[in-house]
Amino acid sequence: MEANRMNLLKKIMMTRGMGQVITVGSGLIVLCIVFGMINPNFYSSANITNLLRQIAPILLIGISQSYVLITGNIDLSIGSVVGMSTMISATFMSRGYMSPIPAMLVTLLLCLLIGVTNGYLVAKCKLPPFIATLGTMTIARGIAQIVNNNYNTDSIMKFFPEEAQAFKDFFYYGKTAGLYNTIWIAIVLWFVFNFFLSKTRTGRHIYAVGSNIEAARLSGVNIVFTTIKAYVVSAFCACIVGFITCATVGQGTMDAGTGYEMYAVAASVIGGVSTLGGQGILLGTVIGASVWGVLQNGLQFAGAPVAIRNIVVGIIVVTSVLVDIVVRSGRRRKKSVLTKN
Repeated sequence: MEANRMNLLKKIMMTRGMGQVITVGSGLIVLCIVFGMINPNFYSSANITNLLRQIAPILLIGISQSYVLITGNIDLSIGSVVGMSTMISATFMSRGYMSPIPAMLVTLLLCLLIGVTNGYLVAKCKLPPFIATLGTMTIARGIAQIVNNNYNTDSIMKFFPEEAQAFKDFFYYGKTAGLYNTIWIAIVLWFVFNFFLSKTRTGRHIYAVGSNIEAARLSGVNIVFTTIKAYVVSAFCACIVGFITCATVGQGTMDAGTGYEMYAVAASVIGGVSTLGGQGILLGTVIGASVWGVLQNGLQFAGAPVAIRNIVVGIIVVTSVLVDIVVRSGRRRKKSVLTKN
């Protein structure tokens, strides 16, 4: 029995990216202790609940970016897809064109189209992911602005009050088993996408493409299809965050999702997902999103202005990426030396 436990522990520790998760997780615990000492209200049940609800959408866009980063690419359109999702769904509901469910389905299809476009441009057309997703970022933001004639929408409660209230309760205000539904949505989607990434052939292909794209191609991996799937997951999660944003405010705002691509990168790289591709686990994304949330919440309790909070998060992101590059470069040099010997 003891031997089995040791083997299980060894297997867990050998999981790629687990070392970074443990390190950052330890840092998260230290942050919680420090902020609790600065202000005991940090540990209040009300604050913990609200903190989890704040972390949930960041976790979802972190999952978006993690899938794409693991393939060795990046998605800069996440924030604009959030805004596009918010504005399209809110416009349909506030103008009485559609009730929430049809509005959500149409919005989801349009957002997934952005994901397919991103994957096709990057994998098939060979556009650099930075340029491709910068373009779709601008397009999606333009759609968010033009869909309601460059105005924020009216209340979504106007034409379908009961259905709209159910929509708001499902995505933000309602609770199940004592937790806000936003938290449950993030938990369920994390389990689903973690399963796909860690237990399926699609997940193995995503890691393979990010680790060595030529080796993956020679092994029979469909590079284009795999890359498209990663970007579709990204667009799906961003769309869900758009619904959460719409439910939170009760209307569509054209600036919804602004800056979320930065939050997505932060949640991913802080949690150990490599910007160079082929490495990282979604458990790390949970830790990364939690670090972001705790920093924002804790610094607010400490009385730090928004500018200081942003500077701190930015420094942590740059440091995380720098450490990843240094570690990966060291491993390559070590392998090169061993190969020569």
